[in-house]
Amino acid sequence: MSPHDLSRFQHRRRLALAVLIAVVLLGLLFVQSRLPSSGKAHEYVEALGFGLILLAILGRTWCTLYIGGRKAAEIVDTGPYSVTRNPLYVFSAIGAAGVGALAGSVTVAVVFAVVTYLCFLYVILVEERYLASTFGDVYLRYMQRVPRFLPNFGLFKDAEMLSVRPKVLYRTFTDGLIFLVAYPFFEIVEYLQNSGILPVLFRVP
Repeated sequence: MSPHDLSRFQHRRRLALAVLIAVVLLGLLFVQSRLPSSGKAHEYVEALGFGLILLAILGRTWCTLYIGGRKAAEIVDTGPYSVTRNPLYVFSAIGAAGVGALAGSVTVAVVFAVVTYLCFLYVILVEERYLASTFGDVYLRYMQRVPRFLPNFGLFKDAEMLSVRPKVLYRTFTDGLIFLVAYPFFEIVEYLQNSGILPVLFRVP
């Protein structure tokens, strides 16, 4: 696989993920949490979701400080990349869980996180083949040392110096802000459901 093929694959992956997100959000128009919307438990789950989204935005920005635009050009094994090989995807899954929690449902949060992980897993496997063929033993040793997804914080090591590309950093940060769109979306859906405008077909914990 050439760098051009990898770039084209990642573009198709982003389109497919966007379609999946649209379908899931459409389905959530007719799903409601079993927790009363005015209750404390519902508010706690929503607050957890908001916190996870902020963590995802900050985490993705942190990752970009280390890898900013160099993902397919060199092996970065410091900072977040010293504890997991795919920290950007880890934080994206955390953000997806946060989006699900804004629906006031722990079940939706878990489903969002798992589905996001499964979507990224295929991408990760393709990227691993490309990186292994490009960097050879250097990447294979990195694979053996650092877990694919779930972080091992005992492996953390930092870089002595970082070379930052501001445009890439700003783009990652602003891209992450899209997670926050979920808040007004679910507030509007909740209002329409409680008003009887949208029918509730399923109730989930």
